Amino acid sequence: MKKITLFTLFLAVSGLLNAQEVSYEEYDLDNGLHVILHQDNTAPVVVTSIMYHVGGKDRTEGRTGFAHLFEHLLFDGSKNIPTGGWDEIISTRGGQNNANTSQDRTYYYELFPSNNLELGLWLESERLLHPTISQNALDREIEVVKEERRLRYDNSPYGQLLPVLGKTLFENHPYKDPNIGYMADLEQATLEDVRAYNKKYYVPNNAVLVVAGDIDIAKTKNLVEQYFGPIPRGGEIARNFPEETPITQEIRTEAYDPNIQIPAALVAYRTPGFRDRDARVLDMISTYLSDGRSSKLYKKLVDDQKQALQISAFNIGQEDYGMYVIFGLPVGETSLRTLVTEIEEEIAALRLGLISEKDYQKLQNKFENNFVNANSTLAGIAGSLATNYLLYGDTSLINKEIEIYRSITREEIRDAAIKYLKPTQRAVIQYLPGDKMEN
Repeated sequence: MKKITLFTLFLAVSGLLNAQEVSYEEYDLDNGLHVILHQDNTAPVVVTSIMYHVGGKDRTEGRTGFAHLFEHLLFDGSKNIPTGGWDEIISTRGGQNNANTSQDRTYYYELFPSNNLELGLWLESERLLHPTISQNALDREIEVVKEERRLRYDNSPYGQLLPVLGKTLFENHPYKDPNIGYMADLEQATLEDVRAYNKKYYVPNNAVLVVAGDIDIAKTKNLVEQYFGPIPRGGEIARNFPEETPITQEIRTEAYDPNIQIPAALVAYRTPGFRDRDARVLDMISTYLSDGRSSKLYKKLVDDQKQALQISAFNIGQEDYGMYVIFGLPVGETSLRTLVTEIEEEIAALRLGLISEKDYQKLQNKFENNFVNANSTLAGIAGSLATNYLLYGDTSLINKEIEIYRSITREEIRDAAIKYLKPTQRAVIQYLPGDKMEN
């Protein structure tokens, strides 16, 4: 073992009586696996989780959707766990488990009574050391993923929004393709493809293990070494994704969805990845514009003018580039063009002046509450620790992230709007009822 550091940081949360303490210890195994331990003995539960630095963007052309497909495959079984046995083992021990995949990472976790700590570690080590990837399992999971795509995307109202945004804002980067993949690519996946994918990305030096809860640190370290130490290190992973040229002229396009009756207006911008400080400023702008009934766009378009059924602004954070999106559903005879005009009016106000001190303080209060809530459970803490280390490169953000938001000024909010939210840098998409789009 090497690079051992211990952090115990105290965070005084504004407006709250008690300080929030998040303590952790982190170190590397010799095979490159990063380990983070968080001890909290207040309840007899433990979370074991692993985040891999592999997501939808990690693929070759013609092989989209592999990260999500592989997430499914690794629940199928292992050398020591029969097909279908994973969930049975966990449920009979009173546990819960799940996994999820984004464009940038894949995350697996179990929540157990703490006397099952060793079981949780063994299960996750099995994914790394002994996965069984058979043709039967591949065929079965391809069909499962295809059905998931039909339900969540192809046959769901507004289910194509994210794929449409990706295609519109990106020409070269893999973010242009949906995380779940295309039907044709899934159907053409071979056993050799997925085994090569496993060998390349599911290696200890491409992952972080987090153990959080009712644990003894010394005992847990021994168990981690026992189950994960023998796993061989993988090769180094080179990531050289193509860069996008800046958008300098407004993009106008249409998309069609047979599953909707009410059209939608989308105003979208390509923004910096989530490590950039400006990404956090854009988070605050989203909240200012559409979070709650008193937010600017909601109050204006839904309450006062009654031109929109729904209005939402959200900053979709991703590692390499973000997507800043405003989504609106019109009321009655209100045109999509009118919604776009009203949206631009509020964004222009951000570019031209400072938000009020009252609105600024309200933003600060909301982000402090969000920060506390995100780390109010063991599962939340485990997820934050893994994300902060693997994607942000700074585990200590679990304790200091709120200070970043507190330091953002009204001037930075204005400047971010000027820099990223110009009409010449946006895509305006009319999302219309109609024939099914090509997939």
